[in-house]
Amino acid sequence: QVQLVESGGGSVQAGGSLRISCRVSGRTLDGFAMAWFRQAPGKEREFVVGVNWSGNKIDYADSVKGRFTFSKDSTKNTGYLQMSKLKPEDTAAYYCAANLLALRDGSRSSDWYDYWGQGIQVTVSS
Repeated sequence: QVQLVESGGGSVQAGGSLRISCRVSGRTLDGFAMAWFRQAPGKEREFVVGVNWSGNKIDYADSVKGRFTFSKDSTKNTGYLQMSKLKPEDTAAYYCAANLLALRDGSRSSDWYDYWGQGIQVTVSS
């Protein structure tokens, strides 16, 4: 069974940086896609970034473009999200998600993803 394990959450001051990670265990297939979503209290789950694991195309939400950077270490089956210039509005629980058999590059809809990490809290104080 595919499992996603997240790590790296924490609390920082506005303007600071954090890196969160998502390690994927289990069988993956060509077309595997990964994404990060976040959800703040009282708000809908929001798309942050999505990638096709085997490709180079990365889809960033406008709210994080220029501040967040996705990278991966294929030998560790781990994706990373480097978050810099953090703002209080970035405060949320961050969830890693995956589509095991992606038939397109990706999606900004949470419904498209079959597997989810446990969620980690990122808190940015002013």
